[in-house]
Amino acid sequence: MSAVTATLHAAHPGRALRYAVPIAVLLLTVPWVSGEFGTIQLTYGLVMAIAALGFNLLLGYTGLLSFGHSAYFGLGAYVVALMVKYLKITSMELFLVGAVVGTVIVTAVFGFACVRYTRIFFGILTLALSQVLWSLAFKFFWVTGGTDGLRVPTPTLLGFITGKGDKTAFLVHRYYYYVLAVFFVCVALMWIIVHSPFGMALQAIRDNETRAQFVGVRIWRYRWFAFLVSGVFTGIAGALWVPLNGLTTPDIMHWTFSGEIVFMTVLGGFRSFFGPVIGAIAFNYLKTYAVGYTTYWQFWLGAVLVVLVLSLPMGIVGTAGRLWGRFREGRS
Repeated sequence: MSAVTATLHAAHPGRALRYAVPIAVLLLTVPWVSGEFGTIQLTYGLVMAIAALGFNLLLGYTGLLSFGHSAYFGLGAYVVALMVKYLKITSMELFLVGAVVGTVIVTAVFGFACVRYTRIFFGILTLALSQVLWSLAFKFFWVTGGTDGLRVPTPTLLGFITGKGDKTAFLVHRYYYYVLAVFFVCVALMWIIVHSPFGMALQAIRDNETRAQFVGVRIWRYRWFAFLVSGVFTGIAGALWVPLNGLTTPDIMHWTFSGEIVFMTVLGGFRSFFGPVIGAIAFNYLKTYAVGYTTYWQFWLGAVLVVLVLSLPMGIVGTAGRLWGRFREGRS
């Protein structure tokens, strides 16, 4: 009980708002101070932060480790690409709606099979199902483009903001603020979810499934809804990612991409609400600079991540919070 109380105390709305406001102001000024490259990299980081937030609803709040979230990320991206190719749609709002509908359908079916199991059985089943979608995207090349992928042009935002002309300027300013707005909405929605009675029930299931069931919590139903919401957030991230990247391929559905989402969440700290956000942004920058500096970037990136995880077992946010607590205790 003390651990839960400490968590809730640390996540007090007033305290979170005190830090959220200056961070929001800082994010709003990024395109004017960071340059084109820095802004685009941060946009990628914000997109992955949405995916990590969704993933952490399962890992951090429900206690279920999924190795298949690349499937829902890729599904969101492919829904957008297929809407462009076959329906000639360019509206970003319709892309998001399509991604939500697509991920709801798939996660509802996959969740029905997966949430009956826990621990390694749950993880292996999510991995297997995600690889089914990857193989479909890889083999049905006449629909998905196979390894060549599907190109996605710059979308129309809010019905009238287009990317005609300078694509870089569009991504750095208009699309960045669009992604930032969706990011704020997703963070607010996830905050409401995890601090609602539904979120408290998920934490009760995580801490002690037997006691939660004894007090009347319907374990299977709550896990299924958590799986559904988690997949939808990840699908939204995929839908935002593909116009930024300009191309979607089966690679983003491979299990290795699921591993990246897991790394992001663990790196930031899956026991804190904002941990996955910090972890996603940090991981994106680490990967970008590793790729730019060496051809052996996988080795060095892996080595850095191993060192970080071993030295910061609570993640970046968890460790920073503990150090800050010790600092305040030392001053008092």
